[in-house]
Amino acid sequence: MHSDMAMCTEEDVSRLLPLVSQQRREQALRFKHLFGRWTSLKAYELLLRLLYPDTPLEQLPSAALPVFEYNEYGRPFIAGGPCFSISHCREAVAVAVSDTPVGVDVESVRRFDEALVRRTMNEEEQRCIFAAEEPARAFIRLWTQKEAVLKLRGTGIVNDLANVLSNTPLKTSSETPSDMFSLRTIDYPHFILSIALFP
Repeated sequence: MHSDMAMCTEEDVSRLLPLVSQQRREQALRFKHLFGRWTSLKAYELLLRLLYPDTPLEQLPSAALPVFEYNEYGRPFIAGGPCFSISHCREAVAVAVSDTPVGVDVESVRRFDEALVRRTMNEEEQRCIFAAEEPARAFIRLWTQKEAVLKLRGTGIVNDLANVLSNTPLKTSSETPSDMFSLRTIDYPHFILSIALFP
């Protein structure tokens, strides 16, 4: 994860452009704003660091740079490569790599719209959010968990978003079936990170 978002400068964008694949370079340059370009490039750089931890990025041959393919829901994957997930917000960029499907989501803690809560959370989750000492943090916590689970499944946002977690088989012990997975959430001062992973 990278959380020093103050490094979003033209110089940093220029430094990262030669390190990424042609595909990612084109995707990054489609963003009109500097921040969008930088987060796109930084996420790819973090992915490379996880895929090639012992090789300086400047020494990677272009043939080693992953090219993304996309499933029917638009989820990126590397054909024949490891599973990965990417997320970013105003405060952080997060990347996870695994031999099995993985989903990661990072979101800024911010004010929320009550109508959004009622659309995306089930009744129990709504009660927890509105009763929380910090409702905005409680909402974002659940939101990142749902996004991480959906990325793990490879489906993206679904119609029944309110029940994503209640319909999810979470791994709770070594006795649980192998199709279940674990969900971990980490609170930071200004953002929250959730990761869903098959054990």
